[in-house]
Amino acid sequence: MTATRVSIRFLILQLALLVGTAAMNAAGAQADPRIGLRPGWNDAGEAARNLELIAHRAKSDGWFRADSMGDINYWNSDMAFMGNYLFQGGYYGFQIWDISNAASPTLRSKFVCPSGQGDVSVYRNLLFVSSQETRNRIDCGTQGVPDTVSADRLRGVRIFDISDMDHPKQVAVVQTCRGSHTHTLVTDPKDPANVYIYVSGTSVVRPDAELAGCSGRPPEEDPNTALFRIDVIRVPLARPQDARIVSSPRLFADSAGAIAGLAKGDSLDKEHHHSETNRCHDITVYPALSLAAGACAGNGILLDISDPANPRRIAEVSDPNFSFWHSATFSNDGGKVLFTDEWGGGGLPKCRATDDPKWGADAIFTLSGRKLSPAGYYKLPVVQTDTENCVAHNGSIIPVPGRDIMVQAWYQGGVSVFDFTDPSRPVEIAFFDRGPDDPTTLFVSGQWSTYWYNGHIYGSEMGRGLDVLDLKPSDYLSQNEIDAAKLVHLDLFNPQNQPKAVWPASFVVARAYLDQLVRDKGISSARSAVVARELGRAEKLRGAARRTALKQLAAQLDRDAQGASDKVRVQTLAANVRELGGAKAIGK
Repeated sequence: MTATRVSIRFLILQLALLVGTAAMNAAGAQADPRIGLRPGWNDAGEAARNLELIAHRAKSDGWFRADSMGDINYWNSDMAFMGNYLFQGGYYGFQIWDISNAASPTLRSKFVCPSGQGDVSVYRNLLFVSSQETRNRIDCGTQGVPDTVSADRLRGVRIFDISDMDHPKQVAVVQTCRGSHTHTLVTDPKDPANVYIYVSGTSVVRPDAELAGCSGRPPEEDPNTALFRIDVIRVPLARPQDARIVSSPRLFADSAGAIAGLAKGDSLDKEHHHSETNRCHDITVYPALSLAAGACAGNGILLDISDPANPRRIAEVSDPNFSFWHSATFSNDGGKVLFTDEWGGGGLPKCRATDDPKWGADAIFTLSGRKLSPAGYYKLPVVQTDTENCVAHNGSIIPVPGRDIMVQAWYQGGVSVFDFTDPSRPVEIAFFDRGPDDPTTLFVSGQWSTYWYNGHIYGSEMGRGLDVLDLKPSDYLSQNEIDAAKLVHLDLFNPQNQPKAVWPASFVVARAYLDQLVRDKGISSARSAVVARELGRAEKLRGAARRTALKQLAAQLDRDAQGASDKVRVQTLAANVRELGGAKAIGK
């Protein structure tokens, strides 16, 4: 589909969604406990619905300035997870948390290393840290780099050996022309000896005198410009010190080969402008599908990553409502892609009553035949104040079988959990929020990223520390659905590298599907009661008796599907029950 057709479809969608979202906000504003929360840095008022804060850890000594709590040099940023450890990046360095007891996380170690945003990813014994600002030093010093050209400056990717987590050791740096604002770690099952890093540099190009070959001139003046590309680093796992750039693909070229082939950038009004597509911000890879979704300033793009060293663009979309395409998330089945718009750059209040509900929001696309089609929008459905920076930011899928549910950070808008199974009608199902840092002054703070990892939601709070939250059952989400999500266990989770959720054979999963059918009236109440009774009976049986009971129930569900209002979900339940009958089920 062409960008023009996509834009027309968005204009049609926005007319309907604007009315619906405004009505929802107006109806829910008085009852929403997020309205009017007490301000404060470490004593702000808190509000939650269907989420429970089970742990909070304030910033440790040396990781903040008591006289300036909002100092950008000490902001927390993104997170990565491996085993029982959480790696929290930041502008001052990174911290390693032991989360073996999620309700009581403990700080294992912290490492001072100013790197700008300092986003992190982890793989085996290696930790990768993005570095972009001109003050960053190769030696991790805090004194900065005063010279315009310096051999001490690092703008690129740091690589640490964390075999000893108490004493991380920097073993390599890879310099890039625009630095690394964020990065994506990519693995290739055909190449187990290496990992790949997609570098998203969004800053100015450094001078050629500092790094040979760097040019910030426009392409019509220099076809070798460092603009309009990403950099791909190959890291040999056995010798990370040999890491180097192996390609710099021109992902934005048009059919004629012009490298500046996508959005040119323009202004919509005095507050809202469309960015030029000359870099990517986040690139989310979905290795199970050999696909990636790039949020690339002025466009969303779809990539084929079957050859990870040479990603190739296969589709692109635009949206007249989006100012800066920031990040992307796939639905678990790969049938949808959600892109976020970081209107205002994350530092401005963009969730006010006067702000368009499609600006600084999520745009949801359906994906079919490797073509993206617009389907809907989601924005935090509660008004925030003028002193709360608020816009869509980083989040992840919560692996509830049969549904597309995401947890997302909104800076000082807090944490929002929403269902976008029907992309035209996304709905919030849970939230957690604090009052503004200050009642009269805007300090940039709030939730940078919130991710589901092995049964819990972790939030990196820029100014306040680390949060851990648990989902609670509600009319929107049953205990069976929560328990089914907890069955998906990961040994590794990196931002922008999305794993495919696979559920084991379990009675909990079957009951989760049944709860969904009951909630959405996808099956008659009489039949759902019978199915629940037969599941309970089969669970108490063993061996051949259990297999026979489940086989009979699956056959009954096959017949039920023919007349059910939600035929597909009943068929899915039947398949799950059939799988239960042939597997050693988790009878939880």
